[in-house]
Order: sequence, then C-alpha cells, then structure tokens
Amino acid sequence: MVTVSFPDSTWRDEVGPIDGVTAVVWDPQEAPPQESVDVYIAPYMTKPAGVAVVAEQPSVRLVQLLSAGFDNMLPVLPEGVSLANAKGVHDAATAELALTLVLASQRGFDDFARAQAQGEWTARHVRPGLADKRVLLLGYGSVGRAIVERLVPFEVSVTAVASRARAGDDLVDAVHGVDELASLAPQHDIIVSVLPGSDATHHVLGEELLSSLPDGTLVVNVGRGPALDTEAAMRHAGRLRFALDVTDPEPLPTGHPLWSAPGVIISPHVGGVTHAFRPRAVALLRRQLTALAAGEPPINLVHEG
Repeated sequence: MVTVSFPDSTWRDEVGPIDGVTAVVWDPQEAPPQESVDVYIAPYMTKPAGVAVVAEQPSVRLVQLLSAGFDNMLPVLPEGVSLANAKGVHDAATAELALTLVLASQRGFDDFARAQAQGEWTARHVRPGLADKRVLLLGYGSVGRAIVERLVPFEVSVTAVASRARAGDDLVDAVHGVDELASLAPQHDIIVSVLPGSDATHHVLGEELLSSLPDGTLVVNVGRGPALDTEAAMRHAGRLRFALDVTDPEPLPTGHPLWSAPGVIISPHVGGVTHAFRPRAVALLRRQLTALAAGEPPINLVHEG
C-alpha cells in the first residue's frame, strides 16, 4: 500500500479510492498525520514552507505539486525526496491568459476599461491588432506550445526560443537557442515569456534587451516575474508596452509605481485559475497514484531524490 496525504478532504474525495492507495489528509499548517506518509500532495500555489514540512515526516519519498513551477521548492526539499510537478494541467488556462493579455493590449482594452469606469465614449484610434504581427515565444515547453497553438489562427508569424536550439515541429520551423535572443528580439512586435524561475532566467528580459526593442513592442510575461527586470521595465514603460501576469516582487505592493506605469496591464498571477484546473489536476493525481500503487516510476518527475 502507498499512503498519500492530500492537502484537504475535498481533494481526497474528488480523487476517490484507488487500489493500493491509503488516503489521509495533511494540512501543512497543522501537525503531520500519525500515519507514515509516502506521497505528500502540496496545496496549490503553496509557498516553499508548504513543502518544507515534509522534513517532519521522514517516510515521505515523493512530493507532488499542483503547479508547473518548481524551482523555488528545490532548496527546501529534504535529501532523498523526489519532486513531481503538474506539467500539462495549466497549459490551456495559461495559454488563454497569455492570448488575453496580448489581445487586450494590442486592441487597447486597458484604455477602454478606464474610459468605461468614467462613463466616457472615447475617440477611435488605430490599434496594433494581432494579425500579421511577429511574435517571439520565449520558453518553448508544453505551455509555450499551447500558446503558439492559439496564436497561429490569428495569422501571425511565430519564432520559438528555448534554452537550447533544436529541430522544429508542426507549429514552428525551428526552435532557437536563448543565445540567439539578443539578435532575434528586436525583429519582433510581441515577446511572450513563459520562462520558469531560476538563476539562468533571472532578468533575461533586462535593460540591455529592452533597450534593443523598437518603440511600441509588447512584452508579455506569464512565466515567472524575475525573468523581467522590473526597474528596467519601468524605465521603458510608455516607449514599450507590458502585459504581466507575474511580477517581481509578487504580490506587487500597493502603491508600487508599476501599477500606474503607462502602457502596462497587470493581472494578479491567475494564469491557471480557471474551472479547468480542478478536474485536470484530479485526473493527473489519479494517473500518478495509480502508477505508484502499481510500482511504476512517478510521472512528471522534475527532481529525483
């Protein structure tokens, strides 16, 4: 038998019984259960402290996240404990939001929302739109691919960039390496970042790259906030446009100048927060726990303890 802890009883009940699995509830804000837990399912959007608690249960051999991002959990993961993420669960919802941010900025919906709040019918202006634009997708993993799938019908050209160059697929002719970013970025109208958080991605969108972008370029970030240098973004706000679901710092403090910077749209890190999340996460958990109960290796393993 594999003993699995769920963050609350609703997750346990929705996943339901699985042969070979004993289910318990472990809220990381409370004491660990008396049972020896093998698999710890962390609460969605938990902070690292919500994973660090597994040190109190030496029996834990796998932590299952309900998010795709995992880099900030590695420093608190006890030795010998593996980590799996929720790759695939958030792809569609995050891609929806990325496209929403692109369209909202390209068609001026930030201006329309402010005008509506004032009860004003504004004069019409020619907006950039999306058709015929050149889009650079930075971080071509499963979420990046989902974004490109949704962009293509809007009649854009897409360039994909990842950590290393590789062959293309049915959506893009080639995947360029990040070492080409400096030369590629100025040739595009829109840059969409889905980069994870790590030392390698910190401030990839920094002063040097932002300075090289033509006036009016739209920079969208639905990955992790520190990929964009906030101070540099504020220096270029107005000349460039930004649509951000993630920020650095996060949450963005009340009164932070980024809130009111010209040409900036901010959503509060809600890329995966739709009705699609729960059933997709439940399906992933059932697949994962069924595999573990059968003695198979975990899926979506991002760190082997």
